Amino acid sequence: MDLRREQVVVETDRQRIEGSLTLPTEGYRSRLSDFLNARDREFLTLQDATVTPLEGGESAKPAVIMVARRHVRVVTPLDDQPE
Repeated sequence: MDLRREQVVVETDRQRIEGSLTLPTEGYRSRLSDFLNARDREFLTLQDATVTPLEGGESAKPAVIMVARRHVRVVTPLDDQPE
């Protein structure tokens, strides 16, 4: 299966996380919305992430972070973010 990386911003109640999700290039679950709505997935795995606390503080840059779906409030493609 061919894969691509989609740059996204994930927000939880406490953090803003920028990173990349690995999605199929085409076909089943290739759209971000389909991937996020998959009920068989408990965690979103983001690579090359930047984690910024919403209340202020220093950012962290883990190579990989897994975010529990139940904590996710908003997911947007990074291309859709205002500058």
